[in-house]
Amino acid sequence: MTVRAIKTRIFREGEDIVVFIRRHVPVLKNGSVLAVTSKIVALSEGRTRKIRNKKEKIKIIKEESAWALQTHPEWWWTEKDGMLLVNAGIDDSNAKGKLVLLPRDSFASARKLRSSLLSAYAPPSRKASGGHGKASADRRHHKIRKLGVVITDSRISPMRAGVTGVALGYAGFRGVRDYRGKKDLFGRKLKVTLTDVADSLATAATLVMGEGAERQPLAIIEDAPVFFTERMNPKEVLISPKDDMYAPLFRRLGARKKPKR
Repeated sequence: MTVRAIKTRIFREGEDIVVFIRRHVPVLKNGSVLAVTSKIVALSEGRTRKIRNKKEKIKIIKEESAWALQTHPEWWWTEKDGMLLVNAGIDDSNAKGKLVLLPRDSFASARKLRSSLLSAYAPPSRKASGGHGKASADRRHHKIRKLGVVITDSRISPMRAGVTGVALGYAGFRGVRDYRGKKDLFGRKLKVTLTDVADSLATAATLVMGEGAERQPLAIIEDAPVFFTERMNPKEVLISPKDDMYAPLFRRLGARKKPKR
């Protein structure tokens, strides 16, 4: 598997993200997974807010959270779309004085982006290519049929220094590899083993994209051991609170659900 970050110019709020990607990634190999940082997806959707003080920031964090737990004077552990994220994923770094929120629905954004990219990278039709020659045939042969998109963010893991990647949303591939029922090296049947493919790809991309002033909001992952599919279940990466080993800890620490309106 190879992972390559793409250096770009600064993405502007409200601009066309497909045109931006196409400009910086002129060629995309069939069977690639394109990692896109959630920040530029959110900027393309206009998901930004201006604030005047810390109180307004905390208010927005609460609005964007399903539940929250204050564990540090400056940090709120919050749940967003089934994931634990600091400050509900709201980011004020590299944001030019604004807060950048998460995409409203990252899985829907990933599906839409993948569909648009498949069209954008489609070879020209035979008529548009001006004939039936070899060049036209070559373009048709290289049509992208397998493409994955993963929208990435960074997160902190309990008792670990630094951040890793997380897949806020993805499309075009299965996000979990299930080993349950299969046998290990010594013939013992596996009962609980799953591999989180989506977050593993997001972490690999986050490592090369960077967290500072690198200006690398895109990464191309090639030859990844993934199962490409048109149909996927966004809930496959979620775990029920009753089965989550961390859930009792958060309950004991006093995590509060957001009241229903």
